[in-house]
Amino acid sequence: MPPAAPLPQELIRCKREGGALDSAQIQAFVQGLTDGSWADSQVAAMAMAVLLRGMDTAETVALTRAMTHSGQVLQWPLADLPGPLLDKHSTGGVGDKVSLMLAPMLAACGAVVPMISGRGLGHTGGTLDKLEALPGYTVEQPQAHLLQVLKSAGCAIVGADASLAPADKRLYAIRDLTATVESVPLITASILSKKLAAGLQGLVLDVKVGSGAFCATLAQAQTLAAGLVEVAQGAGLPARALITDMNQVLGHHAGNALEVREAIDFLTGVEQEPRLLHITLALGAELLQLGGMAITQDAARQSLLQALASGAAAERFARMVSLLGGPPDVLRDASLPVAQVQRPVPALRAGFVGTMNLRSVGQIVVALGGGRRSPGQQLDLSVGLSQVVPLGARIQAGQSLAVVHAASTDAADAAILTLQQAITIDDAPAAVTAPSVWSGAGVARGCTAL
Repeated sequence: MPPAAPLPQELIRCKREGGALDSAQIQAFVQGLTDGSWADSQVAAMAMAVLLRGMDTAETVALTRAMTHSGQVLQWPLADLPGPLLDKHSTGGVGDKVSLMLAPMLAACGAVVPMISGRGLGHTGGTLDKLEALPGYTVEQPQAHLLQVLKSAGCAIVGADASLAPADKRLYAIRDLTATVESVPLITASILSKKLAAGLQGLVLDVKVGSGAFCATLAQAQTLAAGLVEVAQGAGLPARALITDMNQVLGHHAGNALEVREAIDFLTGVEQEPRLLHITLALGAELLQLGGMAITQDAARQSLLQALASGAAAERFARMVSLLGGPPDVLRDASLPVAQVQRPVPALRAGFVGTMNLRSVGQIVVALGGGRRSPGQQLDLSVGLSQVVPLGARIQAGQSLAVVHAASTDAADAAILTLQQAITIDDAPAAVTAPSVWSGAGVARGCTAL
């Protein structure tokens, strides 16, 4: 007769008191997540205990592996695919729509990108929510169709179905509602379990740092980046990481449909905001090198720029969208939803944009209805902020800091007041601004020191 599973309350107590859980105990926790034998309250308590007490590397590797194998692990017929299986993941930010451009850019360079993405978490937007602003786009796909999309378009941005890392799906939803999002071990296991289950050959991690990121300081981001790479490589997945800035909106727009519009404009050459382009190229160059598709950074960047300039990346995006049920000609008619109310946010004084409380900015989008406050909440995919001014911009009193897209005038008024408080205006421009990508911050080949 097999031994009885340990009681949830005993495992919670062990972690609450700072003890280390062994592989069997972690497997019991993950099994409880998967089969429902752990109640939501117990899962929440364990998540809070891990947030407060942490996990060491061995525990985090064990949690990642257990969550990976809580469901199906995809097996790809590699001989049928035209290039290496590569992917990228961001730890989350405001206005971060890099995946929407990077996946088709990599595909145009010859890589294959089975990108398993997530929904919004806390104040940060989710790639799946953004893509669902495209009418008909279906993020849940059977593996057989997913394979056909990868063969044709070279990329597919989809969600994890019920069979892929189901333990993470449940834990992810509970963390979002219990103030346990910022736990480094839980972030690490959540990200990597889905990526490992996707059968990748290489992964680059975009670790955000700043007022709009889970990591507020560079030291925190370095710890997370190093931990992600160490755990990924410990689980058999070649990985690198870059630390990128999240002290201002990435690009000009924040909000689901608005970010898709910005991504399409980026791919078609209408507008490529410099910071957004720089970060996209930096991440893409790491991936092309990791996949053996470029020898140098310069060569990789040139390949990516050519994919943009030639229209090949835009064509790959359009093909992916069409094959996944979206508009048949998304580059010309995306049919994105439009908010009923659009109001500029006037600056209260003249000067220079000094700082941006980006967590507050992200919460504006949530408050407008573009993010979730409860499980299963239906989002308003049309709302958000457009034309957000960058840090350092010189403005006049009354000049627009951004445009609010809302469902009602009351919601727009509240967003305007919050944004005016979230952005400081100084008499002189700041002397130093953070780089988009920290020089030397790449983590590669066995966790190079940051």
